[in-house]
Amino acid sequence: MEQMKEDVKYNDHLKELLEQLPKGAFLTVKDGDKLNTMTIGWGTVGFIWQKPVFVVMVRKSRYTYHLLENAQEFTVSIPVKKDLKKALAFCGTKSGREFDKFKECKLTPEPGKVVNTPVIGECDLHYECKVIYRQSMEPALVAENIKKLAYAKGDYHVMYYGEIVACYVKE
Repeated sequence: MEQMKEDVKYNDHLKELLEQLPKGAFLTVKDGDKLNTMTIGWGTVGFIWQKPVFVVMVRKSRYTYHLLENAQEFTVSIPVKKDLKKALAFCGTKSGREFDKFKECKLTPEPGKVVNTPVIGECDLHYECKVIYRQSMEPALVAENIKKLAYAKGDYHVMYYGEIVACYVKE
């Protein structure tokens, strides 16, 4: 029996999102028949251009980057009640180029409500997003301490601003 998906406002569950994000969430992208999910530990939700927006960051070296450049949409699935540490660790260290992460981690892709990209069925909180802006980081503008912390290898992120077109919790 599929669980009910209750629509909520994009900012109703920010506390849960922001508490879980540093521990990991799933960023999922589907481009044609290619499907991948990766672990993110950074991101933010806000209100820009009169729209609710989820900003995610993906390095150009990641398999997800190429999928996202084509798909121009993504989902973020947050495990609030279920412990998915093992799946998050796997999806954060293995590449979709080499592994079917859904199969390896026994994750269930469930159809999104609005976008073509699925959400992770084992999670409780879901954001569906359409890219409305993207920006490659400009290394010269990054604070030195952040460069040392996150970009020692020069592998900078692209920031994707996704308009949140659906947000819901599984009951």
